[in-house]
Amino acid sequence: MPESKITIDVEKCSGCGLCAQACHEGAIGMVDGKAKLLRGDFCDGLGNCLPVCPTGAITLSTNQISPDQNSDLINWPIQIKLVPVNAPYFENADLLIAADCAAYAYAAFHRDFMTGRITLIGCSKLDDGNYIEKLMEIFSRNSIKSITVVRMEVPCCGGIEYAVLEALKNSGKVISPLVATISIKGIVL
Repeated sequence: MPESKITIDVEKCSGCGLCAQACHEGAIGMVDGKAKLLRGDFCDGLGNCLPVCPTGAITLSTNQISPDQNSDLINWPIQIKLVPVNAPYFENADLLIAADCAAYAYAAFHRDFMTGRITLIGCSKLDDGNYIEKLMEIFSRNSIKSITVVRMEVPCCGGIEYAVLEALKNSGKVISPLVATISIKGIVL
């Protein structure tokens, strides 16, 4: 069972209070002009505070209470909508941008795609809006070494590939993403 908890770097915290406003559980409060985790037991681990932090002072860690298998996940959050565009883990990163269903369809997803990569996931069909602007900001603000896109063979997954290509074009960065397509039977095409 995963246990999630945020960490606030007080050196990076500007004291804007946006994270405390975004925390619907009341786990974060302002103390002496800085954000502070007041009730870790109230933190739901969803990370609503992360994308509003303008300085990247908040991180979310997930600890396995009883691990049966090691995870290759090296960053949190992983939802495209939630990641802060200036997260330190983006600097000189090898990115994996994947359709969220791909990890369920392809059994060796961690081993074959996530190892050594910063992982971002989303669903261009079910998530509100599109990812072009957010990905463009991530690409523009950071030195990204490589991008791997993993999508399903279904037509709606073309949206995530399109978003990456458009965001790259709009960012002015010259990176040729590697695109892997997974069949609905769990085979890399």
